[in-house]
Amino acid sequence: MRRREVIAGLTAAWPLAARGQQQADRMRRIGVLMASAADDSDSQARIAGLLQGLQQLGWVDGRNVRIDIRWATTNPDEIRKHAAELVATAPEVVVAAGTVTVAPLLQSSRTQPIVFAVVIDPVGAGFVASLARPGGNATGFTIYEYGMSGKWLELLKEIAPGVRRAAVLRDPAVASGIGQFAAVQSVAPSLGMELSPVDVRDADEIERGIMAFARSPNGGLIVTASVLATRHRDLIVMLAARHKLPAVYAGRWMVTGGGLVSYGPDYVDQFRKTADYVNRVLKGEKPADLPVQSATKYDTVINLKTANALGLTIPQSVLGRADEVIE
Repeated sequence: MRRREVIAGLTAAWPLAARGQQQADRMRRIGVLMASAADDSDSQARIAGLLQGLQQLGWVDGRNVRIDIRWATTNPDEIRKHAAELVATAPEVVVAAGTVTVAPLLQSSRTQPIVFAVVIDPVGAGFVASLARPGGNATGFTIYEYGMSGKWLELLKEIAPGVRRAAVLRDPAVASGIGQFAAVQSVAPSLGMELSPVDVRDADEIERGIMAFARSPNGGLIVTASVLATRHRDLIVMLAARHKLPAVYAGRWMVTGGGLVSYGPDYVDQFRKTADYVNRVLKGEKPADLPVQSATKYDTVINLKTANALGLTIPQSVLGRADEVIE
């Protein structure tokens, strides 16, 4: 009788074991929404960082996970379209790359798990209730504490001691644009700097603002982080060169495109770390319970060719702490 009971118990357990194995072996699905073109080298490096992080955690695209990457450039209508399409495919988690991608995904679904990367002020933007307890269906990694924005002005003064004025390019329509400008303002008096805000809503506004600012001497630029600055980066770099304005940028991609110097978080490192949260969501944890994390690795990138064109000699103190120098 006891033997029959054991056999019956084993028989009942087999379907459960089989289902468990099927669950472990089934192809999982991850969506990724990028606010950039597919041929953008910096964005490709970030995707490579994400895939590397996932692989280290045992997730390999095409083997046990299928990753659907949508390249939406920076056009708002295109981002909304791709966000809706991506959510409609019902991936188990979506990686949102950049501040501009999160709102359209949240508008498409308040239940779809979202892990964001390189986002500015997710609380101010309404993406999460708080950094410690996000509370909804989104969490991830933020790139800036507003206080660090003041370092851009300090760096500008260090590489070009003669500057007395700075135009601060910012997007005034978003909380992060206001917050970054306020942080730069807070350190300006101690550096003896006069600030002039320049809005970046469109190309004409940027060109008018920089041309007007450049009519007076001893000026420089601070280009804060925003999707609009990224969209118009070639124009901004060109105007800085034309008017001989030393400029500090928020991201490396502006310097590889001809800008003078950047100070900002290591975006690739943040995408690698994003993989950990994706892994945890796939294993059953909820975004609401995963605290938003801040960037921990920051890089300084210098373009010496641009410095030479501006007649600047970068101080050894700055060169010594640079993470990358472009000759």
